Amino acid sequence: MNIQQIRNATVVVEYAGKKFLIDPMLAEKGSYPPFPNSPRQDQKNPLVSLPTSIDNIINNIDAVIVTHLHYDHWDEVAKEALPKEIKIFAQNEEDAKEFRNAGFQNVDVLQEDTVFKGIQLIKTKGEHGRGEILKIAGLVCGVVFKHSSEKTLYVAGDTVWYDAVQEVIQTHKPEIIVVNAGDNQFFEGGSLVMGKDDVYEVYKAAPNAKIIAVHMEAVNHWALSREELKNFANEKGISSNILVPDDGESYSL
Repeated sequence: MNIQQIRNATVVVEYAGKKFLIDPMLAEKGSYPPFPNSPRQDQKNPLVSLPTSIDNIINNIDAVIVTHLHYDHWDEVAKEALPKEIKIFAQNEEDAKEFRNAGFQNVDVLQEDTVFKGIQLIKTKGEHGRGEILKIAGLVCGVVFKHSSEKTLYVAGDTVWYDAVQEVIQTHKPEIIVVNAGDNQFFEGGSLVMGKDDVYEVYKAAPNAKIIAVHMEAVNHWALSREELKNFANEKGISSNILVPDDGESYSL
């Protein structure tokens, strides 16, 4: 497989001969207001430019997976740029309806037994924070990819570490795990996605896996930098397990 970090949670996964676009946020730098009640109110989102053209990103995509509809995972530019006949997988019927209302004609809801062109796609649970903030953050999902010719891949989505993530790892034994690890936060309510301690828990649950940390330094409410995560991995002696890609960087695994 090949995994390319685009920006934020936007990733292109080439898996068993098919190409998946995950959580496309494709707007130009500074197109949207900052997330409120959070750091860097003087900076508009996204904070950084795309590393390549939109055409390069969406070229030859076989399917799009959108884990939830927050604008840093699915934005107006993606809605306009993607062909209306492209396959889109949504986390639930409510999200699927949004895609259909936007004119997309080939929308399915991810299940725990979805098969797309011979590739098994397993919807997984996620919690977009802890406690009260969950009511505001809303529902999210992740996805496990399986195919006889590939290693098992787990894209965790916007979730913190909790028992359901551990259960996915124990059940499916993924060899590659993509985590959203910017420790994004509002001024109140705590982490919305994984911070460095969450990443360490993922490592302890899957010590032989390669863990790719994305969703970093791209929207204003990030709290964990790439540099800090790399330093943390070095201190823990796990830097060979924790991959922290720059935007545009890709891995063949």
